[in-house]
Amino acid sequence: MVADIIQVLKNAQRVVISTHTRPDGDAIGSQLALGTFLKAQGKEVWMLNSDPVPYNLEWLPGVGDVQVYDHSLEHVEAIASADTVVVVDTNAAHRLGTPGNQLQGSSARKILVDHHTDPEGWFDMSHRRESASSTGELVYELMAGWNLAGITSDIAKALYVAIVTDTGSFRFSNVTPVLHRMTADLLERADANPAWMHSMVYDRKSPEGMKLMAAVLATQELHFDGTVGTMYVTNQMLEDIGASIEETDGFVNLLLSIEGVQVALMLTETSKGTKISFRSKGDWEVHKWAQSMGGGGHRNAAGAFNHEALRATVNRVIETAPKFLAVSAEESEALSSEDAAYLEMLGGK
Repeated sequence: MVADIIQVLKNAQRVVISTHTRPDGDAIGSQLALGTFLKAQGKEVWMLNSDPVPYNLEWLPGVGDVQVYDHSLEHVEAIASADTVVVVDTNAAHRLGTPGNQLQGSSARKILVDHHTDPEGWFDMSHRRESASSTGELVYELMAGWNLAGITSDIAKALYVAIVTDTGSFRFSNVTPVLHRMTADLLERADANPAWMHSMVYDRKSPEGMKLMAAVLATQELHFDGTVGTMYVTNQMLEDIGASIEETDGFVNLLLSIEGVQVALMLTETSKGTKISFRSKGDWEVHKWAQSMGGGGHRNAAGAFNHEALRATVNRVIETAPKFLAVSAEESEALSSEDAAYLEMLGGK
């Protein structure tokens, strides 16, 4: 299938590349790397997303070519006239946000490059592997199969960021010796200090972002004998502190650094409901848990959106945890007094 996709991309003239809402490092890195690569092959490329590039990725070379889809005639015509559509790092139309319906209904050849579970069936071709560390790893494989020498310094930086961010800086179980060899090749091509790139992605916090982190960490609670940790962010926090929601990126991983915590949940209040980010260690799988709430993702990293308010969502998540996690039978019967108190404390949120 890789060879077939490469051939389709070689024959393509007008390509649209898109990724999921609130794009992260893997989404932007994969999109930017593939788009830059295809442009170098003489293709006309449009990179259209529902949401802007997060501030901590704005340093990536060529990032100005990634546009926010605004329903303009220019963007509508770009998709309508494309002969090839490539979706990276997500596999569902609704996860693409504003351009999703038009991309799904396009008459173009539609290609999926992704490592999430349960893809929708509207794609014509796919390079998909759930065990892959990141979509960036899969994009690298496509490029290597086409023209390895075409991976320039700028492309290598984008792919490195894609891999680093989706592996938690190489700490997740999907990191393999093969991935490390791939990463070594990217570092040589990028000709950049990995410490500097890591700092650009993770260490650029505004004063408001630091205050927001402190406020969110103050909501931390542990459940089920300390195996599950939760934190939340409210609209009121964002308003009071003056921080943007993008500054919460990566907060959920902080919970996993607590000794004994195997599963971390970050709940984000929005005007339409509550976003839930699931993270876990080792054999503690969370993707089915997320699926039960209308979401999905990987075994150790998933997400969902619940159209209920924050309190109701926290209640639902904690009460359903025993169905999907290896907690004790006693814990499965009812909420602990601590968990019940926590839900009571959330009243009015």
